[in-house]
Amino acid sequence: MSKLFKIFLYVLIITTFGFNKSDEICNNKIGEKISTFRLRNIDNSFISLNDFKNAKGFMIIFTCNHCPFAKLYSKRLNALNKKYKPLGVPLLAINSMDSLLYKEESYEFMQSKAKSDKFNFCYLQDANQSVGKDFGAKHTPQAYVIWKEENNWIVKYEGAIDDDGENPDKANPFISNAVDELLLGKKVTLPQTESFGCRIFYRK
Repeated sequence: MSKLFKIFLYVLIITTFGFNKSDEICNNKIGEKISTFRLRNIDNSFISLNDFKNAKGFMIIFTCNHCPFAKLYSKRLNALNKKYKPLGVPLLAINSMDSLLYKEESYEFMQSKAKSDKFNFCYLQDANQSVGKDFGAKHTPQAYVIWKEENNWIVKYEGAIDDDGENPDKANPFISNAVDELLLGKKVTLPQTESFGCRIFYRK
């Protein structure tokens, strides 16, 4: 991909999908407690953090159907869940996009995307956007790692999944590194990174 085309694509995405530079920095949620939630999965079941009795933590990914940035990560999300779910750290993807604003973010479109991309993880609809607000998620994709401490879910990492959407083999795997450290009982070396993508517009 030429440099000129990349610049054109970047400008097009900014103007079309509502990204701006103020969205790049995540809220500082590190060390904060996250409330458990119960959301509808694409198989019509309802999923709660409490359903995973043996979970040590979770990788929480705010994503959606229409965002070009989010579309780059389906295979990587499948790989993360395949690797870490057996180790007690499942991946949960959450769609907090306003389905009234974006028709392609409807529950039916979520089901279609999960099927076409062969998701091996739960893809949950945050219909009233309460979970997105609790995390402070601003755009898609945006990643969090929460960890169980004294029966509370504590944010240990927030930011980007990695640092190269186009070239996964060259990417620095931020979320994977964070989970590896937590599984070893270590403190996360890089608990917060910058991420960007399509803005999540919250209804008032």
